[in-house]
Amino acid sequence: MVLLAYAPAIRAGFVFDDDHNIRKNLTVRSLDGLRQMWSSAVANQQFYPLTYSTFWVEYHLWRLDPRGYHVVNILLHAASVLLLWRLLRTLRVPGAWLGAAMFALHPVEVESVAWIAERKNVLSLALALGAMLSYLRFSPPDASDEDEHTDGKRWRWYALALGLFVLALFSKTAVVTLPAVLLVLYWWKRGRITRHDMGRLSPFFGVAFLLGLLTVWVEKNHVGAEGAAWSLDPIERVLLAGRALWFYAGKLLWPRPLTFFYPRWDVDVRTWWQCLFPIAALGAIAVLWRAQSRMGRGPLAAVLIFAGILVPVLGFFNVFYAKFSQVADHFQYHASVALIALAAAGFALAAERVSAARAGWMPRIAALILLALGSVTYQRTYHYRNEEQFYREILAENPAAGVARQNLGSLLHDRGDYEEASALYAAALAVNPDDSVLQDGAGAILLGWGGRDGFRPGQLEEAIAHFRKACLLEPRNLTAQRSLGLALTEAHEYDAAQQQFEAVLQLDPDNVAALCSLARLRTLRDDWQQAEFDYERALRINPDFAPAHFGLGAALVRKAHYEEARLHFQRGLELDPTDAQAQFEMGTLLARRNNPALAARHYAEAARLRRNYPEAWYNLGVLVRSRSVDDAIGYFRKALELKPDYTKAQAALDEALGAQYQRQDGACGQVSGPRPAWLRPPDKAPK
Repeated sequence: MVLLAYAPAIRAGFVFDDDHNIRKNLTVRSLDGLRQMWSSAVANQQFYPLTYSTFWVEYHLWRLDPRGYHVVNILLHAASVLLLWRLLRTLRVPGAWLGAAMFALHPVEVESVAWIAERKNVLSLALALGAMLSYLRFSPPDASDEDEHTDGKRWRWYALALGLFVLALFSKTAVVTLPAVLLVLYWWKRGRITRHDMGRLSPFFGVAFLLGLLTVWVEKNHVGAEGAAWSLDPIERVLLAGRALWFYAGKLLWPRPLTFFYPRWDVDVRTWWQCLFPIAALGAIAVLWRAQSRMGRGPLAAVLIFAGILVPVLGFFNVFYAKFSQVADHFQYHASVALIALAAAGFALAAERVSAARAGWMPRIAALILLALGSVTYQRTYHYRNEEQFYREILAENPAAGVARQNLGSLLHDRGDYEEASALYAAALAVNPDDSVLQDGAGAILLGWGGRDGFRPGQLEEAIAHFRKACLLEPRNLTAQRSLGLALTEAHEYDAAQQQFEAVLQLDPDNVAALCSLARLRTLRDDWQQAEFDYERALRINPDFAPAHFGLGAALVRKAHYEEARLHFQRGLELDPTDAQAQFEMGTLLARRNNPALAARHYAEAARLRRNYPEAWYNLGVLVRSRSVDDAIGYFRKALELKPDYTKAQAALDEALGAQYQRQDGACGQVSGPRPAWLRPPDKAPK
């Protein structure tokens, strides 16, 4: 059922911070990265070394093919489902199979499974469930004699449980509540918690406490979870926690609508109705406590486990994701197990109590529930097909999601859709004009737009103003500092631009992006020797920095070292195949070296990556003109469609049309033969 429901996710791509965690993560791609991710708490975005180790292994198996990463996530979710089924049977929970099946297909879990970066969720849950099963094998919750399970063989299960728990913490510290969950299970089964239980679980609590503290420190001091978004007083945090609890329970009951970024809540102690959420949560626990004589301890245990697992993400601790939304589907991946199991147990008990005439309906109702859950899950996995669809789906549900608007704008900027990208950034800036990142992004749109189509009057000055404001709002925003240098380069203020790049390098000597920007500036000043030196220095710092390979390749082309240049372009495109300019330059180099088939593919890829790239279409036409005039005419027309004043393309089109007329006239209307097999034109190429 898991494989069927998540089949579309196999064809999904990288979204949100997958780039930061995998595609552009040096520790994942370098041989020494495996050591770094285990030895340094700040080597990666978070200190989850086992999770990043799985990425490291996969990168060296299938590089940047997202299908492999998605398959592993799906299989880990399936493993958790099977382990949950086994755990519920061990605990003798009614409806164990139904509970595991509901967890397998519930749409709330899609975010954790279809988002590659949430490998930490699916991996940590599988390990945590394995740890719980091992510990229950060591200390069965229904054992009557406290000492009957202390022989040497059973202690092996204890060691295995502790080892799996540590590995789960190294995957994601959201599992810190596991020892507390075990205590609740013992209370549910025995009605008490003994000093033996506490003593045996004390190492679990100790490890959880230490790694939990480390995670809190990393979130605040390394990831950046501090500032206005987290400036809540204790009472406001209680109000937020109460509301979040009911939100998560509601999404399990009715999982619509679901989105990646939910609208942020305005937490205010002066709003009386917000106090109702924590009061209602405490009231529900009190009711379940008083109802133990009629309902047993099971419902209360499930609710306590659900709430307890959620404690780290309810707002009591600073979590960076709260900058975008205080709640998220992936926050309740572990906790949802408790309420789903409770619902399945209630359904199974109800099925036992209905009359014989109606008993046949219960399996059909269960099947309909699973079918409904699976259908929504199957549909929701399509939201992760690609980044553009991912962000557009978010904005359709939550138009106020500024980060989705910003990231979609950045994506469109990289693709060359500057007009829509500019509109998206303008809308985001209207809401938050004092965001340094947004100011930098708005300037980058104007810079890229003008660099492609020519700067309109005042456009370059406007971009520079955005960058200056970004630097003023956040002086240590090195990206904005470098962007300002790029804009000054376009304005031919070379001295000021060089000072800007050098200022960035003073703050961060290993900033290879600034180093490459400085090298490009040197090429504009015809200082190719120093530029080549800077590119080589950048590659010594980071051998996997694609722009350095592209820049060094261009420098080597100028020296007529074509083969060496080709190797650098090839390596750069292996690292970043989405660079349209590099694809174009590689095509030019191959065309110069008399390899038209491969050159045409690179030109075609450049045209596909950047929708508005008339030069790529023109070069394609020039490249194929001697083989297929008809194709060349189509490419020249496409170039003119994108750039009507492209005189070279117009002249080439006139010449090709004349050649076509002469050929057809001389052949009495006969047209040319089939299209060359080596040429595969880009998407939407004109016929």
